[in-house]
Amino acid sequence: MTVPFREARIELDAISDNVRHFRRLTGVQVIAVVKANAYGHGAAAVAVAALAGGATRLGVAEIPEALELRRQGITAPIVAWLHAPGERFDQAAAHDVEVGISSFDQLEAAGAVASVDRPVGVHLKFETGLSRNGIAPADWRRVLAEAARLERIGRLRIIGLFSHLSNTSPQDDREALAKFEEAVAAAASFGIHPEIRHIAATAAAIDLPEMRLDAVRIGIGIYGLSPFEDRSSAELGLRPAMTLRGAIAAVRRVPAGAGVSYGYDHRAPHDTTLVLVPLGYADGVPRHASGRLPVSIGGRRFTNVGRVAMDQFVVDVGDSPVSIGDEVVLFGDPTLGVPSAAEWANAASTIDYEIVTRIGPRVPRRSA
Repeated sequence: MTVPFREARIELDAISDNVRHFRRLTGVQVIAVVKANAYGHGAAAVAVAALAGGATRLGVAEIPEALELRRQGITAPIVAWLHAPGERFDQAAAHDVEVGISSFDQLEAAGAVASVDRPVGVHLKFETGLSRNGIAPADWRRVLAEAARLERIGRLRIIGLFSHLSNTSPQDDREALAKFEEAVAAAASFGIHPEIRHIAATAAAIDLPEMRLDAVRIGIGIYGLSPFEDRSSAELGLRPAMTLRGAIAAVRRVPAGAGVSYGYDHRAPHDTTLVLVPLGYADGVPRHASGRLPVSIGGRRFTNVGRVAMDQFVVDVGDSPVSIGDEVVLFGDPTLGVPSAAEWANAASTIDYEIVTRIGPRVPRRSA
């Protein structure tokens, strides 16, 4: 079998299985979050797999992401919640994209493009402590009064009320939930009774059952990765969907003292074999983790040496027999004996979310 030069292989069955897992675990609707090209996995293919697994709605950050899903033939409900200044929502309305509303101005803009024949579906987002977007508590009553009026006259459908948690601690998240419940009560006082309330993402959906409400927004979890530092994907019953791999592009036997990559940050401590892996920081390999990134070649673990370059990095394989074209697995499902995205995250002092999401467009995604 010919090994691809570089490739991110996406196990779509894993996506579907992970969604089913969250449906069973939580007992509520799952909003599958496919923003940022489905965390680097390929938004359209992941959307189809997530819906097949039982997701009832898709979540994205921006309206253009939702419109691209519509162009790809996705007809399921989609909600987008982060908007450009001055967004008019005309395209969202035209393509039946639900919009998150974080201010009175956004509410007015949504109402302006709506009609009785084509009301705009909205999710009102409340600021509950994260200090990002969301309707400020001081504006709740003004926004709720206008939202209720627009719903009464048939220009809006208030589908959801929602917020985001910080995942700082259970106490912090419970305080945010209490604040959110105040917002829900305020909405009810204006006659607003949404289809769904949602505040939990993956971490809270797993650990804090009281946060599940009517729906949970699952991002990192549907990709089979853990949101926790102390629990693996397998321990959570999840299966990683992405395997990042490539083919050895060159093999070089070098003597002790040979410099490796730019700056000669590494010199061979003894005679050894070096192999060239054709992925670099242009493809999402974190340069700042140079010299710490684990890979698997022929079922054995090795660590890269020298600086990660734009298009490539080097691995010292010692005296192991290797050939040009052999497979190199950068990360994937650790139950199969390969490095995990979490290991790469530890090497780069970041989180597994970033590791998979940063994989660049030069790396083909192949669904399996």
